[in-house]
Amino acid sequence: MERHRLGTSDIEVSRLCFGSLTMTPFQADLSIEEGAYLIRYAYERGINFLDTAEIYENYAYIREALKGISRDDFVIATKSYAYTEEMARKSLEKAMKELDTDYIDIFLLHEQEGPETISGHLEAVEYFIKAKEEGKIRAFGISTHRVAGVRATMAYKEIQIVHPLINKRGIGIIDGSVDDMIRAIGEISQMGKGIYAMKVLAGGHLISEVEDAFSFVKGISHIDSIAIGMQSVDEIQGNIELLEKGYISDEIKERISRRRRRLIVADYCIACGRCVERCRQDGIRIEGDRAVPNKNCLLCGYCATVCPDFCIKVI
Repeated sequence: MERHRLGTSDIEVSRLCFGSLTMTPFQADLSIEEGAYLIRYAYERGINFLDTAEIYENYAYIREALKGISRDDFVIATKSYAYTEEMARKSLEKAMKELDTDYIDIFLLHEQEGPETISGHLEAVEYFIKAKEEGKIRAFGISTHRVAGVRATMAYKEIQIVHPLINKRGIGIIDGSVDDMIRAIGEISQMGKGIYAMKVLAGGHLISEVEDAFSFVKGISHIDSIAIGMQSVDEIQGNIELLEKGYISDEIKERISRRRRRLIVADYCIACGRCVERCRQDGIRIEGDRAVPNKNCLLCGYCATVCPDFCIKVI
């Protein structure tokens, strides 16, 4: 599989990035062995780049997968909500310990909204810059659903990698249009920042036009890699076909369609509202005595991480 250098960094990644949230207890709830097998399966087919986050609680899957993968050839990006030096240190130490590795390729601040958010996380930013100098991480960056978040990185040469939300309809971009996001991505690319995209299928909203949706993002020249969630061999193979051929074969498409994801709220939901507070996309609401997903839910599953009764899941 073709590889791209992430901006001006020395990190080379496959054009496909394995989005690993889908295998976690919040979504497919695969066993450690099942999840590790999928990561290795993808690697054997050329996917050497994986995206995770502390909140995903799936380091054990990746650690198991690494037993059958060349660490020097495998790129791991993880994310944290740390905003103090101590929180950043603990997040990095947790990642290295639970992944059983002595470095993390890319460490991102999770869901940065704009200049104020980044400046509010300055202690963590400074810690990660120091950790890079010490060889504990290879590159530092942010993830964001906002145009303002992308543009805010222009003020920080130390932010090398940006993980923005982008899809053909701009679904999930909180503060602008898809054209606004493409312009911002182009500007930071010219500054040498590496870019890997997220939510290219808008959490499933664009699944009925998957070829066009994928082709749209693939055609944005400034994007080095495309992160997409994969929870089965069929999805891995289908995404490889999208990248290399521009379409998914009918047989694989049929098998994938049988597993179309959706957000489920169990009938024992107590309508506490924590999921609503957590969601930044207005993707869930309280209706009567339970939580109900809204039509613009991106199926990220982040609401499930704060549910006190574990009644929310993306399946």
